[in-house]
Amino acid sequence: NEATNNDDVFWSIRGGAAAASLTDPATKITFNDTIETNKQQLTLLGVGVRKKGPIKVYSVGVYATPERKELLSTCSKTTEALVTLRDSLSSTGNNDNVQMTFLLKMNFKVSAEKMASAIVDSVIPRTTSTSTETESVKTLQKLILDGVAASAKGAATPGTELKFDCLSNGDVKVAVDGKEVGIAFGLGSAFANVFLDEEGVSPALRDSIVENCCGIVSPSAASNEKEEDGSFEITMSQTSEGKSNVKTK
Repeated sequence: NEATNNDDVFWSIRGGAAAASLTDPATKITFNDTIETNKQQLTLLGVGVRKKGPIKVYSVGVYATPERKELLSTCSKTTEALVTLRDSLSSTGNNDNVQMTFLLKMNFKVSAEKMASAIVDSVIPRTTSTSTETESVKTLQKLILDGVAASAKGAATPGTELKFDCLSNGDVKVAVDGKEVGIAFGLGSAFANVFLDEEGVSPALRDSIVENCCGIVSPSAASNEKEEDGSFEITMSQTSEGKSNVKTK
């Protein structure tokens, strides 16, 4: 705690609890803590399984901007937090920045046709059925069908990855096994609600998001920069006499 003068030189290293990858307990499929998409780095919110009867079809991980994860950290550990998350997608802009990404990792073999139909069958009830959205749903179905059919095995086999980026302009960008297939216009909110609303197809995903992201920081503490969050700061200083000081806080 020795005082220093204006000639002192400072180095500061900040660190804290690192974000962790998550494994779906139902399938043992693991999701990295972050992904890079559209030149943006998104952080993992939660993971869950999509079941059809007793069959564990795929695991899904949802990624979002760091700001959205921070938003959830002040919410209580209830599913009301998911309403906050869904509402954050409502304010769309006119750019193609990614707001949220849904990464599906297959656990069970499904044909390209069945995979495309299953996803759009969940999207349709969440649209307003305008002619524009109807056409976009057809586009989404074709993108999934074409993308999966063009994959190495021509079907959604275990290990196949389908990625859906929900963009700021309301569109959905589709990629299969890392290859971009195309864009379905105006379906961002409807697609996100397939997983996030009260009737979401993966209750385990909803629970995982709440458990992993909510109730970490109280609303009052969020505005306090000195709130204990597991981070640390190491400050090294050098006085004009050449003495070095090290402080940790």
